[in-house]
Amino acid sequence: MAGGGRALLWSLLLILSYALIEAVAGWRADSMALLGDAGHMLTDGVALGLAALAARLGQRPPSPRHSFGLGRVEVLAAVFNVLLMLGIVSAIGVEAVRRLLYPEAVDGPVVIGVAAFGFLLNLAIALLLMKEAHSFNQRAALLHVLGDLLGSLAAIVAGVVIVSTGWDPIDPILSLFIGALILFSSLRLLRETIHVLLEGTPRGVQLEAVGKAMAAVPGVESVHDLHIWAIASDRLALSAHLQLRELALWPDILSREQELLAEHFGIAHVTLQPELDQHPLRRWAEAPTDLLRRPDA
Repeated sequence: MAGGGRALLWSLLLILSYALIEAVAGWRADSMALLGDAGHMLTDGVALGLAALAARLGQRPPSPRHSFGLGRVEVLAAVFNVLLMLGIVSAIGVEAVRRLLYPEAVDGPVVIGVAAFGFLLNLAIALLLMKEAHSFNQRAALLHVLGDLLGSLAAIVAGVVIVSTGWDPIDPILSLFIGALILFSSLRLLRETIHVLLEGTPRGVQLEAVGKAMAAVPGVESVHDLHIWAIASDRLALSAHLQLRELALWPDILSREQELLAEHFGIAHVTLQPELDQHPLRRWAEAPTDLLRRPDA
């Protein structure tokens, strides 16, 4: 497995080990903040596990059954991860509200000790993932761990407040804050997942800018039926029709277009169709982003 996959696996083992410790400590200390943060870390552990599995499966070459490979496994993993997160948020919210209505004593010193250890552990995991945070899976995992840092910090604050003032409601209040963090990351991940499934233009890619750059290659009159989508979050694909001045120029144009798309836009999977003529009625029917002419045309 590549370095990024190993980083995910090591992070997974550390997070699951700590989530177990935190859950036991939260149960013994009767701390919703610790239990909530343990639930958050459990979802992150599942997310890291799915990310590691998706990274491994995504490296498999295309086959007759899966002609694009298995890069979309990470999208399915994201859907499962979102559903799991939403379930955890619901459970945390219900229990936190119950604790606000019927307060229970919390062992502040235990909360502080366990949460402080968790903060240091999450910091170490974040530094580990930062070195390999190149793909979608790894960046998403890093965002989860950074959220855990805030969760551990919230638990520390709850413990300090309880020890200093004896005000136990701070614990469920901060557990609701942790739940809000999980909800925010879940909805963001859900939006990204739906965007990929709907074959949307990948984030950070400007369709019109790509089309204009392609139309500027010598020998190309215009570009239309331009589509860019993500096979996986770190594997982009493009298809387009190119109207040419001369068909004899096609081999050189194809080479230039492939080099342009790979080097300037990070698009390696390219399918281009050359054309010598285009019906004028069809030109007027195309949307502006579907027909991109050379700047000097």
